[in-house]
Amino acid sequence: MSLFSRSARPRQVPPGPALHLIVGLGNPGPKYAQNRHNVGFRLLDRLVARYALNLSRRRFQARLGEGRICGHRVILAKPQTFMNESGRAVAAISRWYKIPPQRILVLHDDLDLPLAKVRLRSGGSSGGHNGIKSIIAELGSEDFARLRVGIGRLEHGDPIDYVLDSFTPEQETLIEALFPWVDEIVCCFLDRGIHAAMNEYNGRDLASLNAGRPLDLRER
Repeated sequence: MSLFSRSARPRQVPPGPALHLIVGLGNPGPKYAQNRHNVGFRLLDRLVARYALNLSRRRFQARLGEGRICGHRVILAKPQTFMNESGRAVAAISRWYKIPPQRILVLHDDLDLPLAKVRLRSGGSSGGHNGIKSIIAELGSEDFARLRVGIGRLEHGDPIDYVLDSFTPEQETLIEALFPWVDEIVCCFLDRGIHAAMNEYNGRDLASLNAGRPLDLRER
C-alpha cells in the first residue's frame, strides 16, 4: 500500500521498519536550479536517481517520493515554498506520517564551511541558515540531523547575491565530486544513526578523495 493517502483521516502508518524523512532544501523553479543555495535539492536528486525513485507527488507544499534506501523506508521531500518557509512542508509531513525529528535528515548548503567540505550535525541552532531556522520554528525542535555542504563565502559583497548565483566551473567540479558520497553517507545515517555518520565522515576531505574519478559505491 502506498504511504500516500487521499483520505483526510488521521494518518495510520503501515507497520514495519521505522519511517525516515530526508529533505533537500532549495528554492523552486528553473531560475534557481543551479544556485549555490540549491545544493540540498541537488543532493536529493542524487538519491532519487541512485535508487530509481521519483518525486511525483505534490502535497504539503512539497514534491514527495517514497521508497527504500539501503533497506530503510523513506520519504523524500523538496519543499516548494521559498527557502525561508521550508519548515511549513517539513512540519506538515512530519506530523502526517508521525516521523519524529530524530528520524529527519535535512540536506543543505552552508556559507560558513569551506567549499565542498561536508559536515554532519545532530541538531542545534540554525547557524543563520533561513531554511533551517524555518524548520526549527515549525517543528518546535532542533533535534533533527543535517548534512551540510560548504559553499564558501566571499570576503566582500552581499551573501544573498552570492548564494543566489551559480558555482564557477572550477567550484562545480568540486561540488560534483561530492555527489557520489551522498548515498554512502545517507545509508550510514539510516543504518547506524547520525552520531556514527558524524564519526565516519566529519573531517574527511571527500571531494579530494573522489577527485579525478567517479566513485562506484558498489566497490566500497
